[in-house]
Amino acid sequence: MRGVNADSPRVTPTAVSRLAVPAGILAAVVAAFAYVGAVDPNEPGHYPVCPLLRVTGLYCPGCGGLRSAHAFAHGDLQAAVHANAMAVVAYLGFAVVWTVWVVRVARGRPVRVDLTSAQLWTLGASLLVFTVVRNLPFGGWLHP
Repeated sequence: MRGVNADSPRVTPTAVSRLAVPAGILAAVVAAFAYVGAVDPNEPGHYPVCPLLRVTGLYCPGCGGLRSAHAFAHGDLQAAVHANAMAVVAYLGFAVVWTVWVVRVARGRPVRVDLTSAQLWTLGASLLVFTVVRNLPFGGWLHP
């Protein structure tokens, strides 16, 4: 082969096709953030009200998530954290997991997420504590 170094990595059709799923997921997430960034959830009538909040007056772990995504899309990290701190952690966690996924797929390595039961319990407990604290009088700083 002329002009091609045998040691240089080549992009093969299989490598490109392997990246199609992560690229599609990223496109969907970017589109969702673009929509929420364009349609302000702080203005009433654009999005439905949380059913748990409407019926009980309690904030669920997702309450404020759209306002958080709107602020995050506009680069206002402080407002995003104030609207829903766990959502911001989830956005950043998605970015890390997606990056690891793309790197592993691009290198042809298998992608496995092996969470132990202790890790899953920790995640669930964190969401529960977040939800309980944001509904207690001293947790007002976590209200959306």
